[in-house]
Amino acid sequence: GALMLDNHDWIAPMTFIDWLRDVGKHFGIGTMLGKESVRSRLGSEQGITFTEFAYMTMQAYDFLHLFDHHGCTIQCGGNDQWGNITAGMDLIQKVRGGRAYGITFPLVTTATGAKFGKSAGNAVWLDADRTSPFRFYQYWLNTEDGDVARFLKLFTFLPLEQIRELCKEHEQDPGRRGAQRMLASETTRLVHGEAGLERAVRATDALFGGGLEGLSEAELADVFSDVPSTTMPAGSLDGDGLPVLELLTRASVFASKGEARRMLDQGGLYLNSRRVGSPEERVSLATLEGRRVLIVRLGKKRYHMVRFEE
Repeated sequence: GALMLDNHDWIAPMTFIDWLRDVGKHFGIGTMLGKESVRSRLGSEQGITFTEFAYMTMQAYDFLHLFDHHGCTIQCGGNDQWGNITAGMDLIQKVRGGRAYGITFPLVTTATGAKFGKSAGNAVWLDADRTSPFRFYQYWLNTEDGDVARFLKLFTFLPLEQIRELCKEHEQDPGRRGAQRMLASETTRLVHGEAGLERAVRATDALFGGGLEGLSEAELADVFSDVPSTTMPAGSLDGDGLPVLELLTRASVFASKGEARRMLDQGGLYLNSRRVGSPEERVSLATLEGRRVLIVRLGKKRYHMVRFEE
C-alpha cells in the first residue's frame, strides 16, 4: 500500500546551520542556475525568490531521505518538476553512490498555457465538500472553445469518433456549446454519479430561471452564492409572515414598496421561481417549505438571495 509521509518530520529538526553544512554544500550555484525551471523564472518579469530557488534543495533532500529509509528509487511528477527531480537524483549519486530515476509527464494546461492547480487559482476538487457537483459541472461547462476537444479526450471515455463529431457540430454552432455540455455531463457523471449529475443540471437550470424544486437549502446557497444577498431574522416570518412588498423592502431588494409594486405589476417578480401575482401575498416559514433561503428573481436575469437566520 501507499505510504503518506510528511517531510516536516525529517526537515523540521534540522537547524539552518545543519542545512547549509549537510545539504547545501552538495549543490553548485552554476548547476542550479542551469535548471530550466530556474532559467525561465529568472527571465520572467516576476523573477524568482530565494525561497523558490532554494526549494530545489528541499525536494532533492526529500528524495534522498526516501531513498535511505524506504528504498525509493523513482520520483514521478509533472514536467515542471524535472529540475527538482534530477537534483534529487544527483544528490543520491553524490552522497550515496546510488542510482535513482525520474519520470515526468506533461502538465494539463489551458489554451493560454495556465496550469490547473491551487497555485494557479483554478483548482477543481473531486471531493463534493470542496467543489460541489454544481460547481464541478459549471467548471467544465465554462471551458474555452480552444480547450474543449482536448479535454474531452483527456477527461472522458467517449470514443474518438464521437468526440470528432461533437467538435464538428460545435464549430458549426458554437453558441449551443454542445461539446462543453457533453464534457460537463461526462466528467460530473464519472466523479459524482448519475444522481450528482442530475442535481448539477437541475441547479444549473435554476440559475437560468428554472424551478427550484428538489434543491436543498445548501444547494440553493451554492447556486446563488455570487448574487446580492441579505440576512434577516427568521423570527420575522413567524405566524403569517410578512406581506411580500414589505419583506422585499426590509431586505433591501427594493428601495421602496412603490418600486417593488411596479416590478410586480409588470409580471417580473418571482419568489423561489414562482411568479408573485398579488401584493397581498405573504411570505412565511411555510412558504419557504422548510428552507431558510428565499431566491428573489427580478425580470429574467437579476437575482437576490434572502437568508433567514436565528
